[in-house]
Amino acid sequence: MARIVVVGAGVGAMAAAARLAVAGHSVTVVERRETHGGAVGSRVRDGFRFDTGPGLLYLPAVWRDLFVKTGKRSLEECVDLVRPADPVVEHRLPDGSRVRLPGLSRGGTVRAVREAFGDRGVERWTAVLGRAREAWEVSRRPLMEEPLTAGTDTGPLRRDPYPAVPRRRGLLRRPAPPEDLLATAGRELGDPRLVALLTAGLWDWGVHPVGAPAGALVLPYVEQTFGTWYPLGGMRALADALHARCVERRVEFRFDVGVIAVTEGAGRATGVELTDGTVLPAEHVVVGGWSPPLLPADRVPAETRATDTTGAGCGDPRRKPPGNAVRAWSRATLLLALRGPRPTDTPHRTVVHGASPEEPPVTVLQPDDPSLWPAGGHATAVVTVPVPAGSGGGLPAGTAARLDAAADAVVPNRADREVWRELRTPAEIERETGAPGGAVPGPALAGGVTGRSAALNPGPLPGTYRVGGLAHPGGGLAQAGMTGAMVAGLIVEGPDWHGSY
Repeated sequence: MARIVVVGAGVGAMAAAARLAVAGHSVTVVERRETHGGAVGSRVRDGFRFDTGPGLLYLPAVWRDLFVKTGKRSLEECVDLVRPADPVVEHRLPDGSRVRLPGLSRGGTVRAVREAFGDRGVERWTAVLGRAREAWEVSRRPLMEEPLTAGTDTGPLRRDPYPAVPRRRGLLRRPAPPEDLLATAGRELGDPRLVALLTAGLWDWGVHPVGAPAGALVLPYVEQTFGTWYPLGGMRALADALHARCVERRVEFRFDVGVIAVTEGAGRATGVELTDGTVLPAEHVVVGGWSPPLLPADRVPAETRATDTTGAGCGDPRRKPPGNAVRAWSRATLLLALRGPRPTDTPHRTVVHGASPEEPPVTVLQPDDPSLWPAGGHATAVVTVPVPAGSGGGLPAGTAARLDAAADAVVPNRADREVWRELRTPAEIERETGAPGGAVPGPALAGGVTGRSAALNPGPLPGTYRVGGLAHPGGGLAQAGMTGAMVAGLIVEGPDWHGSY
């Protein structure tokens, strides 16, 4: 039995802690804040409850696997996990048209796309998703199941797995230059409305379609194939259940204390020094989130660095960063506490698209979940738009107006029903998570800068490991859960382990 210290109580860190504890190790989690969950936070006020991080769950199989392997009670026995009633999402397109899509129904989605875009549109739609399926099958294992170590063959990560479609370039047939996702989707779908429909979900993952590899189309494929899920009580319910599982496995939690440094001896980690002056000895140290001891600025992946920290250049969020850099994204969120019940035909998610697929859409979440509001006829709405990280409390021009306009358009009688409102900016995200500029890490993507620069799961010092959004396979709840599985596998099975733990 080894002594293991886990720095941070985010979901990736707790996923590692639960798996390591069930393997017989003595695990202590140290968290600088007063609670667990990391970016999966909540805001509670006057009986209303809101998610302040992710609002939907993708790939629940990651969490089902964790709960099966760490205790007797399954995920569904610990969390009331539901699929939002159809329609799962309504898209409001720039031309004024609306498209409602069901969940986990390929036939229903095909019918909806055919009704809105005709036979040619649905033919192109299904062809693109078919190629996205091929890309998923190729990239799923190296991206989602295998750890990234110094000895990993990164060839599969450098290659874009999206199947190339021949492009005519005149009589000489010169090789076509590589395309980004937006150009690929535009050429293959042929209709900017279809492009907007397909790429809107990328923003939820922190991925800008400009500059992203075409292989990022696996993300909308994953959503449409495995569905979107919602835990009653909000996403915080998943974090609470994970914390309870860790406690059940006798993981010790120490809150309100930070880590100053990882202690060293004989060329490897020997524990951590805490802000209260104590030292916790350990044979292994697992670091999650934005903890500074193992992740100095020069080791933070490029896509998660806060850019334009002064707010300069944020007026045009569509501007592509120079070179091979990827702009770090955050979000601005309007929380609405409402009087009066939620109409029964309200979609769980409504996406209000901008003038083009390059402009971040506004997403309005209106869960059918009475546990989120006080009794007596109330409701909630969470209105979110991506903004460049580093904009702090001073949002890009027009952001607040876009949030208000979307709320007015989507929430029935919003002005008369509003009890109170609260605007959250990247400054709140930075304060709560420690992420510079409020950056929200995106997932690793084969063929893109994120796939090449995701931090290795083993740390730079022997005996240290990384979990969470900065480690392979990057940001996202499913990815965070997999970092926990990967690190647990490396510690329990050894450095040569490359399977699913």
